[in-house]
Order: sequence, then C-alpha cells, then structure tokens
Amino acid sequence: MNRIAVAARSLCRNPVLRAELEARYPAVTFGHSPTLLAGAELVTLLRGHDRAIIGLERIDDAVLNQVPELRVISKYGVGLDGLDLDAIARHGVKLGWTGGVNRRSVSELTLGFVLALLHRVPECSLGLRAGAWQKLVGRQLTGRTVGIIGCGFVGQDLVRLLAPFDCRVLANDIRDYAAFYAAHGVTPVGLHPLLAESDVVTLHVPLDASTRGMIGAAELARMRKGAFLINAARGGLVDEAALEAALASGHLAGAACDVFEREPEANPRLLALPTFLGVPHIGGSTEEAQLAMGRAAIDGLETARFIGEGWPV
Repeated sequence: MNRIAVAARSLCRNPVLRAELEARYPAVTFGHSPTLLAGAELVTLLRGHDRAIIGLERIDDAVLNQVPELRVISKYGVGLDGLDLDAIARHGVKLGWTGGVNRRSVSELTLGFVLALLHRVPECSLGLRAGAWQKLVGRQLTGRTVGIIGCGFVGQDLVRLLAPFDCRVLANDIRDYAAFYAAHGVTPVGLHPLLAESDVVTLHVPLDASTRGMIGAAELARMRKGAFLINAARGGLVDEAALEAALASGHLAGAACDVFEREPEANPRLLALPTFLGVPHIGGSTEEAQLAMGRAAIDGLETARFIGEGWPV
C-alpha cells in the first residue's frame, strides 16, 4: 500500500525533507497541527496508512488498536520514551530507528551550557539587562573534572569535544565501553564517586523506568558544593523541586536544562533563579540535525525491523 502518514512536526515543517519524502512515496499525508498530536487526532492522521513517521507522539495499545493497518513506525529523533515498545512488538509493527543521529547537535549544546555556566553568563546577562555592569568572576573549563552519566552516542561525542580542554573525564554507564574509555582517557566510575568528584555533571541517558528520577535530593547532596548540573537528555531524569532547592541554597553554583518534566511547559520556579539556564528542548534543533533525523526517519520506512533480541535498546 505504501501510504505514509507524518506526525513529526519538524519534518512536516521542513520543505527539503517534505520534498525528499514525496519523491520516494506518492501517497504522503502530513499532519498540520501546531501542537503535539494525541488521542483521537493522532488516530485520525494514522488511519488508512500502513507506515508512519512519528516524533514525540505517544504510540501505545490505545492507538495501535485503532489502526490495525499500520505496519511500520519510523522514528524522527532518537528518544524512545514516547513509544510503548512492548505494545509495538505485540501488534507486529516494525520500528525504524537510528540511534545517535543528532549527537553532534546535542553535544555542542551541552558544551555551550558548560561554558556558559562556568563563566556565569546567565547571571551576567540578567544583570546587564537590569542595568548593572557587574563583572562576575567565573571559572575556566580547562583542567576541570567533568562527569558524564551515560556514555553512548552523545556522551562519547562530548568526550571528543572536551579533548582540547584537558579535562579529567569520568563516565558512568550500565554498558562497558572499555575500548573507548582507554582510547580517550576516560575513567569509568560508579555514580556516587562521579557525583562527588565532578565539577560538572552532565546527563546523557534515555528515560525509562530505571532512570526516571535518578537525580534527586540525595544525589544532588552528593555533588560538590559549587558544582554544576546539566540535563540535555530527558526531563524526567531530574527531580526539579530538588534541583530548585539545591540552586536556591547555593549548594549548586548553576544548572542548565534543555528538557523539563512537563513539556511544553518549563518550571517557572527554576526559570526565576539567576543561576539557572533553560531552553525549550532545542538540542536537536539545528538545520543539520533536523535534516539528519528526517533522512534517517525516511530511510527507516524501508529499513524498519521487528523489536526483539535487545533491539532497539
């Protein structure tokens, strides 16, 4: 049948990707909603199509039960937390997914966060806007200890970007990347030592039952006084109330988040803090990353495979 439904909003808005998709498939339906599709609206878009490109939309039994004709789901972007993988497998639907396709965009943003926090850019910018010419004293990244929680695609790319800064890099991951660690001078450690020894802690893990809320009050208390926390992965990883308290008390010198617990809402209490830097989930929002993610999703319509045997996670 080869009828394609596109729910991923970034792909729908990109004329280059739209043209490339339509050049491959004559029957394509693009979503037009400015907001995330869910429930009946999502089902309406998917109905009558055997393949779909999905972004942040939730795909579960409730959706799949209503579109039995859907045989392939291809993912725009790398996060899988919006997909019920068990439900997709039960329905015999294939999944197209390419891990790490936006790695450079996210790792560059993370490095930007690190430099901005160390040099106290958020505080200085707020002061300048308020008419205060106040030269706050920051810190250099060079020679600092950076702890990377999750050393997969993005974490490893960040290691490469940190190389010129001569940092001590600690890594914590459930997988063993011994060859990579040895080649790049990374020291694998447990979570608690990483938190205690790092000047900067940055998160790069997926959101699932094992990682949800992994950074709470107890973990923040283990971090060095004056350290920085960065989350450019998923909002549910960090207890935002605990982060707010750690910043307000001065235990942490700063934090930056590209993601929040309740997107598209950002935590107003965090945003009110001068040592907090927040942006609206823009890690993959570069021209290059959007093209890479879109082309991977288009390819995934053909290369999709059944879930199982440790794939896709």
